[in-house]
Amino acid sequence: MSGLEVRRGPTRVLLWIVMIITVLVYAFPFIYMLLTSFKAPLETIAVPPRILPTHWTLENYATALSRDGVLASFINGLMTAVLSTVIALVLAIPAAYAVTRYRTKYGQIFIVMALVMRMVPPVAVGVPMVQIFQSIGIYDTTFALSLAHVTIALPLSVWLMSSFFESVPVELEEAAKIDGASRLGALWRVVLPVTAGGIAVTAIFAFLASWNEFMFSLLLTAFRSQTTPIVIANFQTQFGLDWGAMTALAVLYSLPVIVLTLFLQRHIVAGMTMGAVKG
Repeated sequence: MSGLEVRRGPTRVLLWIVMIITVLVYAFPFIYMLLTSFKAPLETIAVPPRILPTHWTLENYATALSRDGVLASFINGLMTAVLSTVIALVLAIPAAYAVTRYRTKYGQIFIVMALVMRMVPPVAVGVPMVQIFQSIGIYDTTFALSLAHVTIALPLSVWLMSSFFESVPVELEEAAKIDGASRLGALWRVVLPVTAGGIAVTAIFAFLASWNEFMFSLLLTAFRSQTTPIVIANFQTQFGLDWGAMTALAVLYSLPVIVLTLFLQRHIVAGMTMGAVKG
């Protein structure tokens, strides 16, 4: 064994230790929530709190799923997230492509303004939306909530897709044009397949922005289009918050995102790598 390999051994072990500790610290809130969902109702409010349940039970899950509106909130959240993601991608892809390929002064201003809009607090946009949607008769609908979520997902989608389009060589499009393709045809047949991983990454972030959103869901829904975060926040009893049912429903609400991330893991890794390297 060479001296270099000997020196690398302790360094590699130290890096693994740091990585494991970082993952455990980052994942501890979710792990604690997961363990709490299996505790007895009285044990969830015990002082001092216990990390591991004394008696494992599925009572909290039964309580959460038996509440009125839970299933409907899941459906509303899924429909809203999918619709807002589709709208964000349909708008972000041509916008980002135009900015990266035409490189005009107005395009640069547009991309900066997209970043500025991303920094605007949601409540500053949500309050006027309440009056606007009420006046046109779409308040408390999935479509209205999706439009509100697009204001969050679209700026981020434009920025992400711009970085992915930058990594695609222009020569690929020029070769497609020589073969007779139009600019739109080159975008559809060449650029989009090459950036499929980037589109998957953008879709994931747009979906998460809608799936986890709370403020717009609170302001723009009353009953018909409530999403699960609002239902979770309303889990109360005469003695206070029902922590067991809240954590159980929160765990169930996390599962679709975890499954989606695992399903698109290969595309996400490829997309992240593509967006980080130009040329």
